[in-house]
Amino acid sequence: MRQPRLASVIERRLLVNYRIDPAAAARLLPQPLRPHLVHGHAVGGICLLRLGHLRPAWAPSAFGLRSENAAHRIAVEWDGPGGVRTGVYIPRRDSASRLNAWAGGRVFPGSHGRADFDVHETPGRIHVALATHDGDTRAAVTAEPADELYGSRLFADLAEASRFFRSGATGFSPGAGGRLEGIELHTRTWHMEPCRIRAARSSYFDDPDRFPPGTAILDSALIMRDLPVHWQPLAATGTGHLAPPAR
Repeated sequence: MRQPRLASVIERRLLVNYRIDPAAAARLLPQPLRPHLVHGHAVGGICLLRLGHLRPAWAPSAFGLRSENAAHRIAVEWDGPGGVRTGVYIPRRDSASRLNAWAGGRVFPGSHGRADFDVHETPGRIHVALATHDGDTRAAVTAEPADELYGSRLFADLAEASRFFRSGATGFSPGAGGRLEGIELHTRTWHMEPCRIRAARSSYFDDPDRFPPGTAILDSALIMRDLPVHWQPLAATGTGHLAPPAR
């Protein structure tokens, strides 16, 4: 089945970033993906995403759905026909929406697990926690808006961080039969703001079997709000080959 182009509004996108030992990151990636390094570090993170008006691109926004979602990600690169490409590998996607969980891997790329979310937002603080229904993954983040990017060893400033994440708009997830399922984010606007992390934990990045002590270190957080976007599915492909967008 041909997967439709989707439209939505990113009402909130909280990016919680980890700097990761490149060898530890590389062990988790399928071919031909490899870690995209920044100042010698691989980059991982949690994307805590509230989507509004999610719908096929041809449908009016009034018919769209609203949901809380989470993606655990590792920044990657690969060799494309025109040179090195960059994006993210998403080993785990979860959603509070039953429909998203059913449609992931069917109507749009990337299988989604189900999760319960606990969200509290004020102008001065945001708290998002999740626990997946299969018991595999738990995460909780508390962050506050900040005037500048504090304490990051990945990014010298907000401008560098913004350029990095804008260049990683292609996402791949594991699919059936060892295939990679991909999707590209398209938007005409782009605005990020720095956050100060007050507390953060993730059973994915805190797992010592996946990341031995000292190989995944909390680095920084950024937030985006009210961003109209389109999502373009990519043709599913076997590992070792990456296909162009499905038109």
